[in-house]
Formats: sequence, C-alpha cells, structure tokens
Amino acid sequence: MDFCKDSSAGYLANHMARLFALGLAERIRPLGLTPGQFPALLELWEKDGQSQKDLVAKLDVEQATLANTLARMERDALILRRPHPGDGRVQQIWLTEKARALRTPALEAAMETNAHALGAMNAREQAEFLRLMRLAIAALRGERG
Repeated sequence: MDFCKDSSAGYLANHMARLFALGLAERIRPLGLTPGQFPALLELWEKDGQSQKDLVAKLDVEQATLANTLARMERDALILRRPHPGDGRVQQIWLTEKARALRTPALEAAMETNAHALGAMNAREQAEFLRLMRLAIAALRGERG
C-alpha cells in the first residue's frame, strides 16, 4: 500500500488547519488572543456560562487540554469561573467584559482568514467545500461514538 500525502484527506486537512491557525494567529495576536483560545471563545460568545464538561463535548478536545486553555484564559482576564447555582461541584465559565469586547475584532479576523483561504474558489465551490468538510467531521465524530 502506497501512501501519498498529497492525496491523503487527513494529511491535507491537518496541513490546512495549521495554515489556518497561523493566519488567524497573525490577525488576533494584536488583540492578545491565541488560536488555542479561539474555539472556547466562539462557544462562550454564543452561550456564556457553560460548564467545562459542556465545552469539552462541543469542542471535541480532551478535558486536560481545555483545562489548561481555560487556566490561561483566566490568567489573561478573559474568563471567570463561578460555581453553578444548582450544583456547587460544577464550575460555570463566564466571559469577562474584556473578552466580550474582543468578539467583533476577533470574528472579523477569523472572517478575513477564511476569505483569504477560500478566495480562489467561487461561491458555489466554497459552499460545496464547506458541505464536504461538515460531512467528514460528522463521519469522524460518529467513529468516536
């Protein structure tokens, strides 16, 4: 069996993800953000006050990885952790005013990165590309159970 990285979906997806992360990093660095924080911020901008367990499930990351990311975000005054009012064992993650104020410029940076990456495709190709990416993601999630 021959392996060719140029026809490997996994290799190409990983390579593209690294390039997306580099492009995003350049654009959000002036905001004091990193690409590692961005997925958690996206989820919290959508729905603030989630538990760490909920974020782990939504982001498809390991609990320890998210714990480290959240610790850095707390250090950087982007989030606050508070006990859940109904269950003191659960910590809710809340955005600070600083993090809420970064939403618009950070999302603009992400949209610029996307536009740059997909700029060689027409609108129909972009829609099909995104559809196929979602299909592959769903298949991989299903494999994990």
